[in-house]
Amino acid sequence: MRGDTLVVFARAPRLGAVKRRLAREIGPWAALRFYRACLAGLLRALRGGRPWRSLLALTPGRARFAAPRGFTRVSQGGGDLGARMARAFAARPRRRLVLIGSDIPGVGAAEVRAAFRALGRAPAVFGPALDGGYWLVGMGARRPRRPFAGVRWSGPRALADTLANFPPRRVVLLPPRRDIDTLADLAAITR
Repeated sequence: MRGDTLVVFARAPRLGAVKRRLAREIGPWAALRFYRACLAGLLRALRGGRPWRSLLALTPGRARFAAPRGFTRVSQGGGDLGARMARAFAARPRRRLVLIGSDIPGVGAAEVRAAFRALGRAPAVFGPALDGGYWLVGMGARRPRRPFAGVRWSGPRALADTLANFPPRRVVLLPPRRDIDTLADLAAITR
């Protein structure tokens, strides 16, 4: 639908700045290669011919990284993850917006389409991660005032904490996906 916006949240792919927990186990160069491959694959899968506007929101905002064709580059700004995501939603208050992480292998346009379809039935949609977080969040124009308040980020309660900010039974959950943070996560997707 015209006016729908997709925001890909990404870290600029720099050595030592991405996939730090994974880097402790496989080394910083291997973690960087993995992250670059995930980000490139996602951007390729989401580019061109889509009925939504596509933004690439980077942190740090001044990093040198060219947005691929079909994406407009924006900065995530400062603050914790919740503050940065809240800013992305606040910038488009009357639009349906889906925000997706950049490091979930195998995610593409089909999942984004499913998220926008879900927003036709409910004010919010989440893509749960197996570790208790989420790889996607989408909201329509009717949003909680502070959707990311009190969230314990990077832990097993991130999704539950976020859902506590939403009215009951007003959220659609997409199928869960594995977030790759450790060598065990990486091994699980290569089996």
